[in-house]
Order: sequence, then structure tokens, then C-alpha cells
Amino acid sequence: MSHRLVIRPAAESELSEAYRWYETQRQGLGSEFLLSAEAALTLIERDPELHPLIHKEIRRALIRRFPFGVFYIVEGDSVHVLAVFHGRRDPKQWQGRE
Repeated sequence: MSHRLVIRPAAESELSEAYRWYETQRQGLGSEFLLSAEAALTLIERDPELHPLIHKEIRRALIRRFPFGVFYIVEGDSVHVLAVFHGRRDPKQWQGRE
């Protein structure tokens, strides 16, 4: 069963910011980041309970090849992406987004 994916504005902004940063590092790297992020989002959409709970009801899927995680909650048949966060940032920044 596929779930409806809802990417919240803060997470969308983080995706865009990471894309731009990687693109400045090397042309095309930003696109590679987005492809990896899309693969993680597709997996979340298909099977949201695959990834572990890391804080209350929040789960995290790691983005392959990049040091980012997708933080999300499952509500019924919807999955709400709260953050797309670099692994070295302070987790308190996304924990208030529940």
C-alpha cells in the first residue's frame, strides 16, 4: 500500500538549500543529491514503517551517499516529511516540528 507523501515547507526548503550547496561544489552533484533524496522518499512512501523510530513518533530514513536524513511521521495513510537534515546539525532544530 502506498501512502500519500506530504513534504512540509521547511523540509522542501532544506532540500532546495542542500541542492544549491552541492551544485556549487560540483556541477551535477546537486542533481545527484536530489535523485538520492527522491529514492529515499519513494521508499518511505511505499513502506513508511521500514525505518526506525528515533524520537517519539518520528522516523528517519538515511539518504544514500549523502550525510542527510529524512525525518517523518506517519498519520493514517499519510506520511509527513518534517525535515531533510544534515547529520551534523543540532537535532533540536527539527524536533520542534512535530
